[in-house]
Amino acid sequence: MNIEDFLRIQKRREFFRSFSGVFGGAAVAELLGAATEAGPLAPKKPHFPAKAKNVIFFFQGGGPSHIDLYDPKPALRKWHGQPLPASMTKDLNFVFVKPDAKVLGSERVFKPHGQSGIEFSDYIPHIAANADDICLIRSMHTDAFNHHPGQALLFSGTTQFGRPTAGAWVSYGLGSESQDMPAFVVLSSGAGASGGSTNWASGFLPSTYAGTVFRNSGEPILYLPNPPGVTRETQRARLDLIRKLNEERQYDTGDAAIASRVHSYELAFRMQSAAPEFLDFSQESPKLLEDYGVNKEPTHPYAVNCLLARRMVERGVRFVMLSHASWDDHQELNRKLKKNCDITDRPIGALIRDLKSRGLLDSTLLVWAGEFGRTPMGQLERIDEDPGRDHHPNCFSIWAAGGGVKGGQVIGKTDDIGLRVAEDPVHIHDLQATMLHCLGLEHTRLTYRHMGRDFRLTDVGGKVVRQMLA
Repeated sequence: MNIEDFLRIQKRREFFRSFSGVFGGAAVAELLGAATEAGPLAPKKPHFPAKAKNVIFFFQGGGPSHIDLYDPKPALRKWHGQPLPASMTKDLNFVFVKPDAKVLGSERVFKPHGQSGIEFSDYIPHIAANADDICLIRSMHTDAFNHHPGQALLFSGTTQFGRPTAGAWVSYGLGSESQDMPAFVVLSSGAGASGGSTNWASGFLPSTYAGTVFRNSGEPILYLPNPPGVTRETQRARLDLIRKLNEERQYDTGDAAIASRVHSYELAFRMQSAAPEFLDFSQESPKLLEDYGVNKEPTHPYAVNCLLARRMVERGVRFVMLSHASWDDHQELNRKLKKNCDITDRPIGALIRDLKSRGLLDSTLLVWAGEFGRTPMGQLERIDEDPGRDHHPNCFSIWAAGGGVKGGQVIGKTDDIGLRVAEDPVHIHDLQATMLHCLGLEHTRLTYRHMGRDFRLTDVGGKVVRQMLA
């Protein structure tokens, strides 16, 4: 841009500013204010009629063991204590174990559940009780064998950091039906996932679409309440002044990000009243609180998050992530796996039933997933420790239920020891494409232009897994 172009732009801006001041500044401000109130999170129509309106994503960070929870492998007992032939492992990547590590047979007991007869581990009886609503995929595979890249791929479609994540893409594509809450909410428990906030970042999308982290006790969001002595009226007057200054700045610069900033301030103001109500369970029945495990340990933190998730989708929150870590069981597999299952299994089972009883399951897509699975070979770090399992991207299990998903079925198959996919492979990009499809979004059309090219959640791959669909 040369100096003549710059001066011409400034004159044009001054003209429109004068126009708004002389011929209808109040009307123009009102129109801009209305646009800001609707904001970037105003509800948008999907590409085609959708089955699901909301998503609850159970993220089990660290890589839960598929062969101890969802994919029974009795042949492992036959191989127990023996190394696998080099021909079976020569092209696989492992983090800690050697290719000649000894096989670790699973001690879990699997039983069929529901009319569908899907087999689940004895560690997850409450999830298993909902077998007929669950679509279990045993043939997932991914491209990353370390946690942070694997989590980045699961949520952003690439191992490169800095891209928008799934919740941000969904919020960008559909907006929100909630006026008082963010479109994308994160509820965290456990040790914290390796990817941290990058799992719910907006990347190069406007920050409005990033996940907002809620706490499940105390203040839902730190620093959200006004400090002592600051009334709601004072806060409103302050925001009105900040808004006026921001709108003036937007006239001068044409910076679209300023509208997002104004929208964020206004949303935070509305949340000051709405957010505390979410943690008030006084209107929930004692029986329901007991079913979730809200008032007992070790389920309490995760149970609160599951109940909050239901309350949020009831109020129009578009995407809720429940992040629980860590399932990274390199040693003491049986003890650590049981601990995490004891925390999460009962609340998840209760949430499925609760959504179904309220007529919300048909419109709420549930997804349970980690970033990868675990090896059939055992890992023993010290001679006096119980063994665990290493990272395994070549095959693992996830499940989905609810909005747009056909329950009571198993998709895909792994080999006799859970080392490789044997039938119907499903890549992470396929899962992402199917999630978006359930929400009425065509994954190749949900794009955002950045640095001269159109980006999307599924990167350059992905296909809808039609067998998953109801």
